[in-house]
Amino acid sequence: MTVQDIRSFNRFYTNVIGALDYGRRLYAPYTLTESRVLYELAHAPRTDAADLRTQLHLDAGYLTRILNKFEEDGLVERGPSDTDPRRRRITLTAPGRQAAALLDERARETVGAMLDTVRAEDRPRLAQAMRTVRTILGDGDGDGDGDGDGDGDGDRGASRPEDVVLREPAPGDLGWIVQRNAALYAAEYGFDADYEGLVARIVADYAEDHDPHLERTWIAELDGRPVGCVMCVRDDAPGAARLRLLLVEPDARGLRIGDRLVGALVDFAREAGYREVVLWTNDILGAARRIYRRHGFVLVAEKPHHSFGQDLTGQDWRLDLHATPG
Repeated sequence: MTVQDIRSFNRFYTNVIGALDYGRRLYAPYTLTESRVLYELAHAPRTDAADLRTQLHLDAGYLTRILNKFEEDGLVERGPSDTDPRRRRITLTAPGRQAAALLDERARETVGAMLDTVRAEDRPRLAQAMRTVRTILGDGDGDGDGDGDGDGDGDRGASRPEDVVLREPAPGDLGWIVQRNAALYAAEYGFDADYEGLVARIVADYAEDHDPHLERTWIAELDGRPVGCVMCVRDDAPGAARLRLLLVEPDARGLRIGDRLVGALVDFAREAGYREVVLWTNDILGAARRIYRRHGFVLVAEKPHHSFGQDLTGQDWRLDLHATPG
């Protein structure tokens, strides 16, 4: 392979995705870089400008000009960081979220149209080729699994926490939540079909009737596939939100996905005006309970029960959103 080979591929792919005329391709007044900034802000509700600059490898002056333009257009708000007053926190306004959602929808339509031109039998080969490029050029080793031994078990050498994005569910994602919860809990804890029925009812209730201002679902995506989820719904108790169905795929664990999902939910619940977040889990879910504790949840009650074909100890956890961290 030569430098010219890579440059030729770059020119080809730039034309494929329309990078040189991205705004016109999506019928939007934003360049590819501006659209990427909106995308990152939409999937990380509380982002410091310094973190955004590092994540996107942007020049500080260039990013400042983009954010100034967004602020003038009413798409973002800037304020002091929650963790460091020397930093500036960037958040999308309601029009900003609408703009980001519209861009995401049009980008999906564009990619979908491109995939429609690819024969079904060629799609697995295309997906594998894209993974190979990412593995080799993303500090991987090129054997396809990232660990160098060629056995396919992998250690996610090519995947980094910043490769994971949080997004709203796309068509089919709610069904994926049901299927993966049922399959993983059966494989890891021996849960029977009763658990799948419970998850299906939770998801169906959400799909049929939810208030987007007070309820939300997040999908964690890595390499174009869902690898995690969590759901925020209204609880029966006044002023309380309920965390439900936190899940991270086994091959994506270790990337702090669970922490990010719970953090996004807590931020949303606080901004939506809830006074507390509650959840019910079982004591066998040690990793999840550690995440809840890190985010300030407190165990308030526990009780043995027999459910899903297993003898379990159920636990109720609570996070007071008005409490002073400490």
